[in-house]
Amino acid sequence: MTLLDAPAAGPTPAAGPGPDDGPAPPPAPLRRRGGRRVVVAAAAAGAMLAGGLVWIVAPGTGGGPATIRITAHHSRFEPDRISVGPNSTVRFVVHNADPIDHEFIIGPPEVHDLHERGTPHVHTGAVPGEITVPAGATVETTWTFGPAGSPAVAYGCHLAGHWAYGMHGLATIG
Repeated sequence: MTLLDAPAAGPTPAAGPGPDDGPAPPPAPLRRRGGRRVVVAAAAAGAMLAGGLVWIVAPGTGGGPATIRITAHHSRFEPDRISVGPNSTVRFVVHNADPIDHEFIIGPPEVHDLHERGTPHVHTGAVPGEITVPAGATVETTWTFGPAGSPAVAYGCHLAGHWAYGMHGLATIG
């Protein structure tokens, strides 16, 4: 079985072109079976990444909190949308792939208002849902969500200008 649909075009000279023959023609493109499927799959994956990924987490079942991995990259959170079950306790593992520090703050609107107004920007994790994530580091925190019907909960970075730039996401309870 071969991966090629068609042989290369034209004969290949044994010694290459002579001095009077001019430059050699470019090689014929190779065609692989299933190439279109690969392109379609890659395009679909790219569209999902560009649109933001959505994680869905059900309530924990005795094995500890569910884990959601968040990456800070280009001053954005990936994923920027998650869905969790009612009354879920979630362990957020936040990796900062940027060369600058960030923070990860999750909570109701009044928490974000407080941090946007200038609460100190060093979070040790002593307050659940509030961590500083240095450049290149991975830090974790936990957060317990409310019952069914509770409003969505925002997470974001409140370092100067980061929230306004779009460094925030939303956790829906459903």
